[in-house]
Amino acid sequence: MTGKATASAAANIAFIKYWGIRDEERILPVNPSISMTLSACQSRCTVELLAQSAESEVLLLDQDGGLVPAPERFAAGVFAQVRRLSERIGESAPMRVAAHNNFPTGAGLASSAAGFSALTVATLGAFGHDADPTELSVMARMSGSGSAARSVFGGYVEWPAGPHDSAGHAVQLAPPEYWALCNVIAIVDPSPKSVSSREGHRAAPSSPYYERRQEELPGRLEIVRKAIAARDLELLGPVIEKDAVELHLVAMSSEPPIFYWQAGTLAVLEAARRLRAAGTSVYCTIDAGPNVHLICAPRDENKVATELESLEHVLYVIRDRVGGAPTLEAEHLF
Repeated sequence: MTGKATASAAANIAFIKYWGIRDEERILPVNPSISMTLSACQSRCTVELLAQSAESEVLLLDQDGGLVPAPERFAAGVFAQVRRLSERIGESAPMRVAAHNNFPTGAGLASSAAGFSALTVATLGAFGHDADPTELSVMARMSGSGSAARSVFGGYVEWPAGPHDSAGHAVQLAPPEYWALCNVIAIVDPSPKSVSSREGHRAAPSSPYYERRQEELPGRLEIVRKAIAARDLELLGPVIEKDAVELHLVAMSSEPPIFYWQAGTLAVLEAARRLRAAGTSVYCTIDAGPNVHLICAPRDENKVATELESLEHVLYVIRDRVGGAPTLEAEHLF
């Protein structure tokens, strides 16, 4: 069997986070989440099917543009997802897989969501298997990255599609062209975080604030849905800031406590408050990591980026915005 495909998929930023898993084997969250798929933070993956006598391998693109063997743990995650996909579509073959992220990996920027979405689409493409977005969402989630269920859709996405969705697929609330929001990302530490999101999900129920957050989430989810439908940043912003802070409150008060924030995180939050006090509509959200996403309208992107670049603790800024679904590419990594 021969076949080769390359896919690109973007990270996403969650407006309302999921933090806690009710079914770890099936990767089903305790609560729904809503996110915005991005456009600049991209993962790219090439999958080539090999002869049955060949040995599978996973490669990464290094800084010099060459391909090098992936670390064992990374390769194990790729092989595990490929096995799940093969079982689901009833086809298997040895394969060569190459991957590359154009943004920091493992730093709380949803690199696993982008990476596993790209891997899923490229693997199916190599086998010549078609799948609609709903099926892709389920298959990407099987990787263990729940956020990958959202990255197979563009625009604004909710996962799971309903509170009792046992299938675990996401649904698009609005396409990317519906609301042109920007996401200016302040990178204060690009290195992989020391505590994985999966460990955080497991520890979350031990926090005394966990149940209280769960009680608040239905109302927050409804406000975010209304804000997206109305394209109302002033309605959206305070809710996403509150939810982000409370997620980290849960993490910090879990047993054992998990501290993702750094000095730079606090400096960026303070900068956002200064910008708002001066009349700029900008709001922060933070996934499981130290880096901060500032959501704003396109007219304010330059002002927000300039302010962040002036901060001592900000290493650099990524200018991103709402983007589309994964795509198959003509140019391969090898």
